[in-house]
Amino acid sequence: MQRSLRLKRELHMLAQNPSPGISCWQDENQINVIHAQIIGSDGTPYAGGIFSIEVSVPDRYPFEPPKARFMTPIYHPNIDSGGRICLDTLKMPPQGAWKPSLNIGSILTTIQLLMSEPNPDDPLMADISAEYKFDKPMFTQKAIEHTRQHAFGK
Repeated sequence: MQRSLRLKRELHMLAQNPSPGISCWQDENQINVIHAQIIGSDGTPYAGGIFSIEVSVPDRYPFEPPKARFMTPIYHPNIDSGGRICLDTLKMPPQGAWKPSLNIGSILTTIQLLMSEPNPDDPLMADISAEYKFDKPMFTQKAIEHTRQHAFGK
């Protein structure tokens, strides 16, 4: 009950004041699933790409963090090939930084920021992280190609 009321309020707030480059909506068949799209920011290898994300909201939300994963493949040191995201705000303390005061909008904004500013020191993909650290032009080229292949409409 608390989860559904909070989600309804959060989605209403996001509809009234959407973050630039982010849209989201609730799954009609599953109230615990939020679908989102993030447009890659200008000046990044993901610029102009449309990345779909699925957010699963647990029964104990907001006391437990939602689970988010990319449905669109992305070449990124903190996101694996299954779409899982290494982000401290998606984890419970002490390993993570989730707090009940955070919400779906703040999670999506943080994911958008992570896309713009990868954290190679906390990678899910060690090879991509090493490339990002030691051969940034190669990383950028591969990320752009990956974005064109997977995140642009056909």
